[in-house]
Amino acid sequence: MKKIPLIIVVAILSGCATSNTTYLPSGEQGHSIDCSGTALTWGKCYEKAGELCGAKGYEIIAGGSEKGAVISADQGTVFGSTVMQRSMLVRCK
Repeated sequence: MKKIPLIIVVAILSGCATSNTTYLPSGEQGHSIDCSGTALTWGKCYEKAGELCGAKGYEIIAGGSEKGAVISADQGTVFGSTVMQRSMLVRCK
């Protein structure tokens, strides 16, 4: 049996957006949200922002995405994949 590359395992297990509390330049509290990975979309970032801020809503301060590539190899096997990094910074209203 061939070894499953670590990147596949990480992609499968990364089904949830993550967040960290941070402070904005104004001193207000904000949330940095990461929804990177092939199994996630921008929708997961928006869902997480909604969970964090509730019915009052949120304002997107910054956000962006970047596409990259990962290549993994062992004896006789080469695996290549694209990865998508997505993040946004929000302020609750």
